[in-house]
Amino acid sequence: MDRDMVNMFAIAAGTLAIPLLLFMASFMLWPSSLIKVYYWYWRRTLGLRVRHADCGGYRFCYSYRGKPGLRPSVLMLHDFSAHKDTWLPMVKYLPKHLHLLCVDMPGHEGTTRTNTDDYSIQGQVKRIRQFVEAIRLNRKPFHLVGTSMGGTVAGVYAAYHPSDLCGLTIICPVGLKNQMESQFDSQMHEVEHSQYTLNIPLIPSTPEEMEEMLKLCSHVRFRVPQQILQGLVDVRIPHNDFYHEVFMEIMSENSKYALHEHIQQITTPLQVIWGKQDQVVDVSGAALLTEALPGCRVDLLENCGHSVVMERPRQTAKLILDFINSQRNPENAYPCS
Repeated sequence: MDRDMVNMFAIAAGTLAIPLLLFMASFMLWPSSLIKVYYWYWRRTLGLRVRHADCGGYRFCYSYRGKPGLRPSVLMLHDFSAHKDTWLPMVKYLPKHLHLLCVDMPGHEGTTRTNTDDYSIQGQVKRIRQFVEAIRLNRKPFHLVGTSMGGTVAGVYAAYHPSDLCGLTIICPVGLKNQMESQFDSQMHEVEHSQYTLNIPLIPSTPEEMEEMLKLCSHVRFRVPQQILQGLVDVRIPHNDFYHEVFMEIMSENSKYALHEHIQQITTPLQVIWGKQDQVVDVSGAALLTEALPGCRVDLLENCGHSVVMERPRQTAKLILDFINSQRNPENAYPCS
């Protein structure tokens, strides 16, 4: 009897050990695959579905939750070299009945990438309008949110297509003149001086460079295991040539100050959110926007860097909902958690 019990426990332990060993093997050998599974699981947990929109041979990939209703839909545009899942930490704190869409920006993740596409800010605005029209999102005005590069695209979109929008939130946008120099700006001077023999800080190719990029983008210090850093790099490396192309496009003479050049054309109610410790795009840009558009709302976040959505997801979600509600009738307001 004792031997039978020992055998039973041995079999049970072996059965439990197999998935654990498989998990550990995946973590050690294929961390990039584990990261993809993680995003898939998080989307599923939050109730987001992934869909595609085809536009004359061009395909957009996006995730969504909820359905259009009396309240405005919300479209979110992510930052440079990121993807639609960038928004997941913040989506967690948004109402589940909110009609929410997170699209992969042109050439990023699941959206079509071509060698002939225009990845300047203006070119990306044209593609996002194509997406909006393909899914008929602009049948009624919607709220547009963008962060960093996505914030600049959102701002220029508002200048070009004001009738599409009922509100605009831009988070740490690039593309303004006369800002104070950031740490990233200083690093880019060195890269330019080397004639780009040095790597662009936002395009890491090793775990060490990935760790430095995370430190640059975030004031909050996250402890990221070496294997996860390696997985993040493995996911990005096949796309680094493309990211370099996009970076050079948005930093070109015609695109670098696209937001600044279109500020006066923005008539949509505007909210600006910025981390006070942003080392990529200096927070002095918020004052420039306030000076140009005195009616805009500015929310500056303490102890927060450039990665606002990752560092302050709950606070950012609440600020955006508060702003949307301030533009609505009380009976059509979203509940704030």
